[in-house]
This record gives sequence, structure tokens and C-alpha cells, in this order.
Amino acid sequence: MLFDRYVLGGMELANRVVMAPMTRSRAVERNTPNSLMAQYYGQRASAGLIVTEGVSPSPNGLGYARIPGLFNEAHVAGWKLVTDAVHAKGGKIFVQLMHTGRVSHQDNLPPSAQVVGPSPEVCPGEMWVDKTGNMQPHTAPHALSETEIMHVVHEYANAAKLAVHAGFDGIELHAANGYLMEQFLNPNVNRRTDGYGANIAGRNRFVIEVADACVKAIGSNKVGIRISPQGVFNSTGDFAELEPQYLALTRELSKMGLVYLHLVDHSAMGAPPVSADLKRKIREAFDGTYIAVGGFTAESAEKALEAKEADLIAFGRPFISNPDLVEKLKTGAALKDPDMSTFYTPGDKGYTDY
Repeated sequence: MLFDRYVLGGMELANRVVMAPMTRSRAVERNTPNSLMAQYYGQRASAGLIVTEGVSPSPNGLGYARIPGLFNEAHVAGWKLVTDAVHAKGGKIFVQLMHTGRVSHQDNLPPSAQVVGPSPEVCPGEMWVDKTGNMQPHTAPHALSETEIMHVVHEYANAAKLAVHAGFDGIELHAANGYLMEQFLNPNVNRRTDGYGANIAGRNRFVIEVADACVKAIGSNKVGIRISPQGVFNSTGDFAELEPQYLALTRELSKMGLVYLHLVDHSAMGAPPVSADLKRKIREAFDGTYIAVGGFTAESAEKALEAKEADLIAFGRPFISNPDLVEKLKTGAALKDPDMSTFYTPGDKGYTDY
């Protein structure tokens, strides 16, 4: 089944293999996509669906060094190079909209941009800053007002429209891994007591409003979402009301007709697993396509599809060092190991030279 065609929101995919979103930090000039990035994604266009690395819908969301944006015409022109390269090889590609929120350093942002979050607490840990050439603690975030939240919602909707102009087949909202959308979802980060916090409905509100705005902007068949319940990245973690909250969120997203839900299990990277019971309940609560990701092999992916545990299977790191991953999965050929030292460095080494 993994190599069968699949219809996603009226769009035919060549197979059920998804290239998962992975930050690669190659947008070296003003966070703008370039020809090297177009080559990278074009090399991997045999995937049924590519989901790009995280792309910020706002200057305030460019928290990591050299990550790309999608909020001006230069970004649109740069991404057009990428979408043209993928489509020329028969591939399909969604852009992942990722606002880093408090997972940021001020020196990684453009002038006049600021680090923001649902609450003023600093994200623990450090991140790379090109300006200083070393790791630095995260910058304390400005807690968004309700009026400012409305502006961020508008930024997402605008980025969705620009994505269509850039030739993308759709967008994925990144509500996982401790970035801005999950920062609102998770009470370990969201300490608000207003309508965007305090309870299940309040914590879900921002994500629901962003999804609704994007659906209204480009249509539900072009909007997917990624979530990581029980994830621990960027100081999120489990909480008492997690299951009822995520099931309530999933039902609301399903009502909107989102084209897919992409659930991340990071246990293959050493994080606690998402319980099989919660995965099953979320899958049952969502009427659209369900994408699973997390340490799959060709064999385990096939088993998951046959058991109807997922409709599509995403692969991450294997795609970095195996641009021909689909063919290798099909034939059982040995996979090359990626060079982890080049994951986030500029240039073609460890990027397009495998």
C-alpha cells in the first residue's frame, strides 16, 4: 500500500510516502528561499507529498538562524523556484507555516521584529545565533495582547494566500514541537487567564482561529495541521487535561474540513511515546486524512497502512541523506546515514551532495 496512489483533497499523490518537515537553515539572504533550496526539494520530489521545513508567516517568527519566511513578495519569488522544481518532477508540496514564538533569540530576528509568546516566561535552553557565533539563551518573550493575537492570526492567513501565489499545493500549520501554536495549547507554557488560556477552550482558541482564517483564505482542501500531543520539545510536556483538550481540538478541526492531521511521535528520537490509545482516539475523531510519523521503516509503514492506523506515512531524516528514498524503500536498498553536523549549516554539504 505504501507505493499506491492516494487522493488527498482532490489531489492525486504518486504514493503514500510523505517527506516530513525538517529545518535545514539554508535561507541565508534575508530568510529568502533560493536556488540551492529548490535543488534540494526537487531532488526529493518522488515523495507522494513533500512538507517543507518550518516557514515563518511573520518577521516575529524567524527565531532560528537562516530559516525561511513567507510574508513578502521576495519570499514568494524564492518559493516559486522550489514549487516549480518539485512540480516539474511530478511532485506535490505543502509549505509548513511555523511561528517560533518564544523559541527564539532577538539577534536571529530582522530589525524591528520582537520575540513573542502567550506568556512572558523565557523558554529554557539555548539556540544558535549567527551574530555571536555560538549558543545563546532564548530571549524573554513579549506576552501578546488579544489585539496582537488577532494580528498574528491575520499573518497566518496572509501567508496562506502567499503560499498559493508561490505555487504550493497547500499549507501545514505547525501546532507541534513547542512552537507558537503549541505554546498556546500547552498550560506548561500558556499561563494566561483571559480568553486565550485558563481552560481547554481558551488554550485551543488560537489554533482554531488560525485554522479557520486559513481555511477561509484558501479552502479547507489546502490546509493541514501537525500536532504533537504528549511531546516534550521546548519545555511543553504532558498535562492533566491533555486527552480531552486534544480530542476537542481534533473535533473542531475535523468540522472545518481540514485536509489532513499529521500526528508526531518523537519516541524514535528518545522522547516519550504518544500512547496508542490516544493515537486511536484522535484518528477516530478526525474525518480527513491521517498522517503518522516517527521512526517508520518500509515494513512498519506497510503494517500501519494495512491496519488502517494511518493513511499516509511520513519519513524525516532518511530523506536528508537519501533523496531517492522512495525507490530505496521499494527495492529494499540500503540507506545512507545523514551527516548530523551539516543539518543546520549553510551550503550544499550534507544538503544536496548525497
